[in-house]
Amino acid sequence: MRLGDEDPSSHFEDRSGSPGFGFGGGGGGNMLGCLLPLVASRFGIIGVVVLLLGYCALTQLGGGGGGLLPGGPTTSAPSGQSTVDPNTKDVVLRVLGSTERRWSDVFAANGRQYVPVTLVFYQGGTRTACGVGQAAMGPFYCPNDQRIYLDTSFFDELSRRFGAPGDFAMAYVIAHEVGHHIQNLEGTLDEAHNAQARSSETQGNAIQVGVELQADCYAGVWAARDQNLLEPGDVEEGMRAAEAIGDDTLQKQTQGVVVPESFTHGSSAQRMQALQTGLQTGNPASCQFNR
Repeated sequence: MRLGDEDPSSHFEDRSGSPGFGFGGGGGGNMLGCLLPLVASRFGIIGVVVLLLGYCALTQLGGGGGGLLPGGPTTSAPSGQSTVDPNTKDVVLRVLGSTERRWSDVFAANGRQYVPVTLVFYQGGTRTACGVGQAAMGPFYCPNDQRIYLDTSFFDELSRRFGAPGDFAMAYVIAHEVGHHIQNLEGTLDEAHNAQARSSETQGNAIQVGVELQADCYAGVWAARDQNLLEPGDVEEGMRAAEAIGDDTLQKQTQGVVVPESFTHGSSAQRMQALQTGLQTGNPASCQFNR
């Protein structure tokens, strides 16, 4: 990717050098209980935490966490304490900055103002308004505090375990999580949660798949609207990542059998198609939320 001319985002926090869960505050034990079913899963299974939790963290924190979260983005960890690889951090923040510019254009064209998401770097675990985030969960978006949480060790796993290296594969991950932020701003996440509350487990999973595929499509829309960033091979990197984290592929690897009714993110083919739709059209309207 050609990121050299992209201005990095200033909407981030670096908690990677903080001990434990990063900062004080009560309620961690109860919130962790909400997240236990999600431990040991990854980006292909998480995406947006609040739908899978049924808003339990929102209830536990009294509607958004009160004074638990720091006010406003912090541009760096305490001096000398950051554990994030500088090159990785640079790529992530330049990609995030690009998403801010492209989605600001989209919102402005519709007479609205885009509210940027804040990205939080952490190591091991950190508290969020959706509960205790852990590295084993992979990257995720929390609508309750409008933050993306990222332990960048995930990118090593994406490359080594899932065979999807490259800066555009990393960008796809970030743009997918930004896609969940767009859904939150648009009211799609609330719509999906309400629909899940009236549904069976299988139907709820299908709704979750619709949410995740739309976020994949939104990631493609961002890339299509900033094509000056793309170099030969970048799209293929993204497709390899989408294929590697499809539910069917992951289930074959982990349990040897595919159970479609348990899918929460979509098959490899569905994820690749959703990303491709966004890339081909560059139009958010092409990213329908199907449930």
